Amino acid sequence: MSDDREARFEKVYRDTYEQILGYAMRRCDSPEDAADVVAETFEIAWRRVEDLPPGEQARLWLYGVARNVLANHRRGLMRRHTHQTALRENLADLYARTSPPGEELELRAIGRIFRELSDEDRELLSLVAWEGLDAGEIALVLGRSRNAVRIRLHRARKRFSYGLAEAGIEFTPTRRAARVPMWRSS
Repeated sequence: MSDDREARFEKVYRDTYEQILGYAMRRCDSPEDAADVVAETFEIAWRRVEDLPPGEQARLWLYGVARNVLANHRRGLMRRHTHQTALRENLADLYARTSPPGEELELRAIGRIFRELSDEDRELLSLVAWEGLDAGEIALVLGRSRNAVRIRLHRARKRFSYGLAEAGIEFTPTRRAARVPMWRSS
């Protein structure tokens, strides 16, 4: 029985490690913090290997575990640090430095508008944009109904669009399958 448990965990680990690491890296202030979140996520998965759902559902379950681990991690950081937006600002600066000069101000504005959204709105939009999840998958990660996620996601997108419009940035979607947006200042 122990061999089956170990084999199952190893398969889930191999199949999902990079995705869970990516999830943590995009949300932590340092690679070391992300490594801690990933390690704790898989430690929980090992202890609860019997609770791991089958197939693709295991990845979504792990996103949910990682989300909870990350929440605990953030609470710990808040006790030690007052500044939580360093990663988001560093990423915005990185994209601004690597973009053509005409787009630099737009990218900074988009980053600022994104950072001004609530934590929940940012998380929903990030799960779609960074993790490539749909409403049903997000519902599993967050432990909410698909309909509730659809409504919240719609509202988050509206708030983000409103912020972009106020900044004079027009969003023009290109092909939906490519998920590559075009931004223009008005």
